[in-house]
Parts: sequence; structure tokens; C-alpha cells
Amino acid sequence: AVPDLERAAGRYREAMGAVVSPPQDLPEHGVTVVFVELENTKIELLHPLGEASPIQKFLDRNPAGGIHHICLEVGDIEASMAHVSQTMRTLSDEPKIGAHGKPVVFLHPKDCDGVLTELEQA
Repeated sequence: AVPDLERAAGRYREAMGAVVSPPQDLPEHGVTVVFVELENTKIELLHPLGEASPIQKFLDRNPAGGIHHICLEVGDIEASMAHVSQTMRTLSDEPKIGAHGKPVVFLHPKDCDGVLTELEQA
């Protein structure tokens, strides 16, 4: 989550030579996102879209920005949900379509040592 999306995108583009997408508004998620691609890493820069955005709440607590969540690609989202639900809570019973247009589900941060973790169908 970043307080200044344009500045953050520029840093990745200029300092690291990353491929940076144009900003995309995702009203269903309450965010504007920029996708950053490096040789072996993908990063989503998130900025609040609207006052009810969960990212705004995060930035209210962390005004300088910071890591909001991590994302792990999985081969089979349904099988992964069944497996992790034996020891962890998911934040929804069914996958939702995420920013990349793929099914995703989030794991409860209290079950992941304080880290909000997203599982995304590869």
C-alpha cells in the first residue's frame, strides 16, 4: 500500500528498470493498482479508491505505506483451500476474482503470524 501511487511506480520504473503498468481502478476491491514486474518478482502497488477502501484503513495506520499482504500462487485454489483450512481460517468460504482476473482467497493474518496472505490460482 502506497500513499503516492505515481511516485512509487516511478521509483520502480526508474531505479530498478521494472516494467510498470498504467494505474487501473478496481472499484470492486476499493483500490487503484499498478502492476510492477521485475525479472523474478511481481509487485502490486495499491492505493485507496474511495473512502471505504480497506487500503485507506491500512494507510491511516501506516501513513508512509508498507507491505499490505503477500501473494502465493497455487496450482489448484480449491485443493489449497481445503488443505489450509485444516489449520488456518480463510477470510471467505469461496474464492473471489482478484486483481489479475484469477481466483483468490485470503488467509486470516492471525493464523499466519500477523501476515495477511493471499492464495492465487496460477
